[in-house]
Amino acid sequence: MAETVPYRPKTGDIPTNPGVYRFRDESGRILYVGKAKNLRARLTSYFAPLNTLHERTRRMVTSAASVEWTIVGTEFEALQLEFTWIKEFDPPFNIQFRDDKSYPYLAITLGEKIPRVMVTRTRKIENARYFGPYTKTWAIRETLDLILPVFPVRTCSEGVYKKAERAKRPCLLGDIGRCAAPCAGRVTPEEHRSIALDLATFMTGKNDGHIKSLKEKMAQASAVQDYESAAKYRDNIQALETVASKSAVVLRDEVDTDIFGIASDELSAAVQMFIVREGRIRGVHSWNVDTELDVTVSELVDNMLRTAYDSEEIPPKEIIVPEVPDDSLALSTWLTEIRRERLADDRAASVKLKVAQRGDLAALASTVKHNAQQALVLYKTKRRSDYVTRTKALSDIQEALGLPESPLRIECFDVSHLGGTKIVASMVVFEDGLAKKSDYRKFSIAQARDDTDAMNQVLARRAAYLTGLEEDSEKKASSFSYPPGLFVVDGALPQVNAAAQALKDAGLSHIPVVGLAKRLEELWLPGEKFPVILPRNSEALFLFQQLRDEAHRFAITFQRASRKRDINTVLSEVPGMGPAKVKAVLAQFGSVAQLRKATVEEIAQTPQISPAIAQAIKDTLSQR
Repeated sequence: MAETVPYRPKTGDIPTNPGVYRFRDESGRILYVGKAKNLRARLTSYFAPLNTLHERTRRMVTSAASVEWTIVGTEFEALQLEFTWIKEFDPPFNIQFRDDKSYPYLAITLGEKIPRVMVTRTRKIENARYFGPYTKTWAIRETLDLILPVFPVRTCSEGVYKKAERAKRPCLLGDIGRCAAPCAGRVTPEEHRSIALDLATFMTGKNDGHIKSLKEKMAQASAVQDYESAAKYRDNIQALETVASKSAVVLRDEVDTDIFGIASDELSAAVQMFIVREGRIRGVHSWNVDTELDVTVSELVDNMLRTAYDSEEIPPKEIIVPEVPDDSLALSTWLTEIRRERLADDRAASVKLKVAQRGDLAALASTVKHNAQQALVLYKTKRRSDYVTRTKALSDIQEALGLPESPLRIECFDVSHLGGTKIVASMVVFEDGLAKKSDYRKFSIAQARDDTDAMNQVLARRAAYLTGLEEDSEKKASSFSYPPGLFVVDGALPQVNAAAQALKDAGLSHIPVVGLAKRLEELWLPGEKFPVILPRNSEALFLFQQLRDEAHRFAITFQRASRKRDINTVLSEVPGMGPAKVKAVLAQFGSVAQLRKATVEEIAQTPQISPAIAQAIKDTLSQR
């Protein structure tokens, strides 16, 4: 038996956020929906060796062909989204809820003369207010235990209530304060109905007023030294705040909206769409696109909306977008017509486009954008690891640059400095379109006039090694000894001409070199007046982007490490300065630049630093 299934995602690709995941079969049918506080921790448990899995789990995992996930803001949102999708998709490997009766609700029977609060699995009670559904009955009962002392609505059946009413004596719940006891006349029916209405209002999420009122009463009771009442109000406040945190929903029940999030870079974009109905996420759509030249967020939104509502999807009256497009009025008119046509209602509300600025909508919009960012990372990762895609990229590079063969090994160089000082350079290596980190190299440059001179020096050193290896056949070969099929330098015509000159001086003009301009749409060949322009959706340009980003990252990392070593070296030269004291000084001032500005007295205020050592530090820095 195989260790695990072939579609297992890389552990690093799975986020550690809370969310909901779906297993699908080859036809796209959802087999299982689950939630997790930590998606990575939960999903990796499904991809343990198959012989260690429970039989049912093993059958589900082997029946599936793919797994996908959706990130949410909190664990509670994951729970809400899980039961929404279980109801919608009816996955065969989930516990089967055949109809609404399988979902427990909290109901307040406002249609009765003496309302009561109850847990029910039916929604057929006339004039009742329902809250839920919940996935667990115990969760509702736990909520009731917390709120009944604050809102003592009756929970007894009609028979029990009639019996207590005839006896004019409340049951145990009335005696312990969990029921207002209208049966015994402790409150009037109108007063009891008011309590039930307050409970209904609280359960809709409008709880700030109740909590504020209780805090005022607690303060008043405390002011008159009625500490027993104040303690009771305090307990009620804590109970309501606990329930509020457990009962929060994604949005208000009346909210119907579609929320879009976009994540993009120079070449690609990922779009996520959350469909929210009655305050809960009912569905998610996603798209990945290769962006065209200079596409703005506004243009992406424009195309995104037309794609999303080109099918049978009914636009809601409010759509949340990352940025309102320039032609928003025309788009709103078009969406309104679609909405009225598909609802068969000429008077249906018009559609408005807006950007969420604050509150729950803004928080959920942030969650949608985070999903889009995750989707973009996965899209680029899959694209990068695909063999056919990499092969096409190398073939496109060969054709675009007129190379005699595909550059199976590409070396990319980038120069980094701090205001002309601390100059370093990086060399990253891609073989067969994949990064080969064991062959990366770092260069320190003592002095250079500018970036062009620094690039010339780096390529000269690289070429000298290759030339020296050819002249000394007995020299031990290493990964640094393999000549590349293409040199890439970060920069335009000046940088690539400097690199080409270094190769020419070393007698290596046969190795091609190209410059990659910052905006990514230009490739410069030595001596050419005009750049090579690759299509924005070209796999070759995508590979060049990866090379540029990796070389830049590696150079910046090396420069920062060099600066840190330099600072440590300077301070370590001061008599009496050990590693602990160097660390303390850097923690206090952050950098040598800030330390230079400090007086001896200010340096001496650092823990472990005496006035004498502070003076020595100042003297050493002034000498440098």
